[in-house]
Amino acid sequence: MKTHLNTIYVTTQGAYLHKKGDTVCVDIEKQTKLRVPLHNLEGLVGFGNVMYSPFLLGACAAAGVSVSMLTRNGRFLAGVTGYPSGNILLRREQYRRSDDSEACAAIAGACIAAKIANSRHVLARSIRDHGDVTGTAKRTLTDLRDIAKRVATCGCTDSIRGMEGDAARRYFAAFPAMLTLKGAEREAFTMASRSRRPPLDRCNALLSFVYTLLMGDCRSACESVGLDSQAGFLHRPRPGRPGMALDLMEEFRPILADRLVFSLLNRKQITADDFSVRENGAVELTERGRKTVLVAWQKRKEDTIRHPYLDERMSVGLLAHIQARLLTRHLRGDLDGYPALIWE
Repeated sequence: MKTHLNTIYVTTQGAYLHKKGDTVCVDIEKQTKLRVPLHNLEGLVGFGNVMYSPFLLGACAAAGVSVSMLTRNGRFLAGVTGYPSGNILLRREQYRRSDDSEACAAIAGACIAAKIANSRHVLARSIRDHGDVTGTAKRTLTDLRDIAKRVATCGCTDSIRGMEGDAARRYFAAFPAMLTLKGAEREAFTMASRSRRPPLDRCNALLSFVYTLLMGDCRSACESVGLDSQAGFLHRPRPGRPGMALDLMEEFRPILADRLVFSLLNRKQITADDFSVRENGAVELTERGRKTVLVAWQKRKEDTIRHPYLDERMSVGLLAHIQARLLTRHLRGDLDGYPALIWE
């Protein structure tokens, strides 16, 4: 079982990470600001102009510590890993299933049905905690329930993708109903629809940044259990696209990423001043905003829950690794179906 360890997020431009003995050192302006034992780490994530020594990259690859390189605004660029773990038989089975339309539909349907169920959980909790003045969230609850039923009985991956898109549009339309902000603060976080590459408003910018963090964790989880992070079942294959990681993260989007966004906004930990707007209309988090989100994300991963399928208590940061391991058990034939995570 993988132990829940820490991830170092480096946002300071010009920072240099290197290996000294068995520790990772973070140097800023030629002064060591942080030193952490390598065996205590799960991953390194650098934003923008962050440099790594080749000896550190080699040590991370050998120790199974993932290294993710992102743009300053959080867009994934590249990752460094060592030789694939697991055995060739698992990956061959993964490739066979990804070419089998019926097998793809079964796994994709489980992921999306769980995602919609978890979206309903987030909506229901918002109604319980804050009420629903306009009634939008309650109507969306009903709509999502109906879509989830259709997904559960659908045997076509293309149809599942269509229903997932319909559910996402309805869910994000109810986004304002889950915010408790008033007046100008509420206006600052208005979101008409989901937009990305680039995000065109503050809510979309915040969501995209948190989704990037989640995707990195899911990619690491896939590779840690021996899966190919590119060979997915729901997301079509595309050069450089981590389709398997994107499949895995679907069930986590509402309960980990979206709920964190709502908390940051409703508690006013993130405000309109934590964003900047480029000349092309793209909205991005400022350095201060990114640091606030990273601290909250790491803290969220340290929370503990009881896994509904395994009936064991574990940290939230372990969930992606647990689900990746359950998927490998399904691919090996130990489980009849993939038990996607449904939040209770």
